[in-house]
Amino acid sequence: MANQPLEGRRIAVLATDGFEQSELTEPKRLLEEAGARVDVISPGDAKQIKGWDKKDWGKSVPVDVALDKADASQYDALVLPGGVINPDHLRTDEKAIGLVKTFGEAGKPVAAICHGPWTLINAGLVKGKKVTSWPSLKTDLGNAGAHWEDSQVVKDGNLITSRKPDDIPAFTETLIKALAA
Repeated sequence: MANQPLEGRRIAVLATDGFEQSELTEPKRLLEEAGARVDVISPGDAKQIKGWDKKDWGKSVPVDVALDKADASQYDALVLPGGVINPDHLRTDEKAIGLVKTFGEAGKPVAAICHGPWTLINAGLVKGKKVTSWPSLKTDLGNAGAHWEDSQVVKDGNLITSRKPDDIPAFTETLIKALAA
């Protein structure tokens, strides 16, 4: 690991049961390979959360920090994996939305993929911003004042968004560059 541009950086991943497996595990792996410490944060007191792997339940990942104990000031960036179940649950959780809003208002990178931008809508972070997502969120994002485009990755200010698992390498590389700058 000669080149670790994120040495000393801490990244939060906010998720709950039903996160799209690859959209949590792959960015986490790539960020850790770049030298970052990555903590999975989740509501409740679960010790692990279960992923969704394309068409069925996937593997579980350990939860590092309960949402009630999470402190945005301890982290350099936030990652919001998609899947349908995970962000649909998180966008109705006031504490989850509060954490997302805190990162956004602090100007820290907030990276959301697939259905993850649903939480950005509820946190009030997309108005006037260029974003992308899973195509079914295009109308939701537009109604919230965002400018949606069909691109592998879109970076607008501190927001980084991508469409789907195939975009994970570009998504993670864009976040690494934002943090290394």
